[in-house]
Amino acid sequence: MTRMYQTLLILAMLLGATVLAGTLAQAQLPDNVEVFATGLDNPRGLKFGPDGNLYVAEGGQGGTNSTIGECPQVPGAGPYTGGKTARISRIASDGTRTTVIDGLPSSQTHPPASFVSGVADVAFIGSTLYGLLASAGCSHGVPDVPNGIIRVHDDGTWTLVADLSAFQQTFPVQNPEPADFEPDGTWYSMVVVDGSFYALEPNHGELDKISLGDAALHIRRISDISASQGHVVPTAVTFRHGNFYVGNLTTFPLVQGAAHIYKISRSGRIRIAVSGLTNILGVAFSPHGHLYVLENTTGNPLPTPNTGVIVRVTHGEHLETVTTGLNLPTAMTFAPDGYLYVSNCGYGCPPGAGQVVRVDVTSSENNHNVFDDDDE
Repeated sequence: MTRMYQTLLILAMLLGATVLAGTLAQAQLPDNVEVFATGLDNPRGLKFGPDGNLYVAEGGQGGTNSTIGECPQVPGAGPYTGGKTARISRIASDGTRTTVIDGLPSSQTHPPASFVSGVADVAFIGSTLYGLLASAGCSHGVPDVPNGIIRVHDDGTWTLVADLSAFQQTFPVQNPEPADFEPDGTWYSMVVVDGSFYALEPNHGELDKISLGDAALHIRRISDISASQGHVVPTAVTFRHGNFYVGNLTTFPLVQGAAHIYKISRSGRIRIAVSGLTNILGVAFSPHGHLYVLENTTGNPLPTPNTGVIVRVTHGEHLETVTTGLNLPTAMTFAPDGYLYVSNCGYGCPPGAGQVVRVDVTSSENNHNVFDDDDE
């Protein structure tokens, strides 16, 4: 199983029934943070659509189907059990949630933790919505659907347009971690650049390009991160000025300041752009070009509620804290108006306890000391 999921599993075991029963109290949010939407199930990646609404990928509530004896199972926290409880939600400007599509693959680790994952991220090409499946495939208890990218239709149906389970199984990375191996992968985030998807997978450690041409699907690996960096668990990806910026979770126990932002060119060249970060699950550039990083947990060796932090990277790799006290946040995105939206309580919380919070970063945006890494 991936280090990311194994770490979260340990967290859930430590919190036990307290979290699952919904009695875990959230710390009071800072003054620059407000709750924007509630009622979400393990919210993950989120993006604003061309209609101005916010679209949120949700992990769902897992399931009970087991595939023991049918295919290789995930070591560690496996065997998973799966179901069709994940969904994608639309959040209107007043915070009202509606379901765009549901019944999508969702799976969970074995009890007592039952860490849940499902739809990992969303993205648009034109006006068409796409979702990234992270918890499908036989190894996750969902044998009839592989992990991959789906196209969401206006009538509430969907079509699989890229089978990423098959790609990973056919083209393995150079240095997979046997103790953490997941046959179907555990995709976490994706971006669209020039009409193609670029999807990031933490467990195998790879960034792949998925092009949906008129004639055929084409998938190719942009960077085998495992080959040069080892098992660093890359989770979050964004794109700016011809390069990808990738944040990593690291393995556990977490070491403060051990995570990085990697800069990856379109040709796959990789180097460390920013150091001194911790437990990264989100990375984004603001409309004004400032780089922000979401740290899921700080100051603790294992994921810990109410210790999530957002930092801004300035020139010279100085890290400026923007907000603190987030509750197990899992992703973030900027709105066109410059506010930052964050999936909060993205795992380890009861059904319906997930949130999207809105962070006012205008005071940081007024600082013109912009992160500058245009050296190539």
